Amino acid sequence: MENDFLTIALPKGKLLIDSIQRLSRIGIDCDHVNEDSRKLFYDLPQSKVKIIICRATDIPTYVEYGAADLGIAGKDTLLEENKDVIELLDLKFGYCRFVVAMPEGSVPPKLPNGEYDLSGLNHQRVATKFPRVAETFFSEIGMQVNPIKLHGNIELAPCVGLAEMIVDIVSTGKTLRENHLVEVAPILDATSRLIANRVAYRMKYERIMDIAGKLRNDMNEVANEGGSST
Repeated sequence: MENDFLTIALPKGKLLIDSIQRLSRIGIDCDHVNEDSRKLFYDLPQSKVKIIICRATDIPTYVEYGAADLGIAGKDTLLEENKDVIELLDLKFGYCRFVVAMPEGSVPPKLPNGEYDLSGLNHQRVATKFPRVAETFFSEIGMQVNPIKLHGNIELAPCVGLAEMIVDIVSTGKTLRENHLVEVAPILDATSRLIANRVAYRMKYERIMDIAGKLRNDMNEVANEGGSST
């Protein structure tokens, strides 16, 4: 029956390999899902699963509108897109951090607690791919900023006077250092999440929770193996 099938949206790019590995470990045959292929749709009848490959930022939209029953998306994308989906599970991969960063020569002074004093940044311009995240962060500390949305090369904006600061995601901080930017405030940590369409969650509850449960058990087993080896 078609109702037995689940459509799962996976992200293009660096998260796809981890997503395929996780699904394969719980018995979903992803051998033919190739991160180097241009193919965007895979029918896996033995696993009763259909895989679609999307841009990471589009996955919450596919899931919200029911084009996919499940999806794997970064918490950063979920916060920015703010779609009406159910967040089922933190998959613990694709780790990155949201930060506020500024040029080395214009960092604010530090407070007695060691944190940077951000008060002088009120009403300043912030370049970011994530205007909603940026506005929410500054609003929560009682400040307003003027977001400038960019789609790439965020680090360039302060160098050419487009913005006084940036809000971006970082993994190691290497790109910030190479562009003479300093992290002045952490915002939050982000990892990949398993999300579900609300209607599918009700109609295909047992199947969806079976997959979520297997993914959770797999993560626990991997964590236990890692802990026993130390």
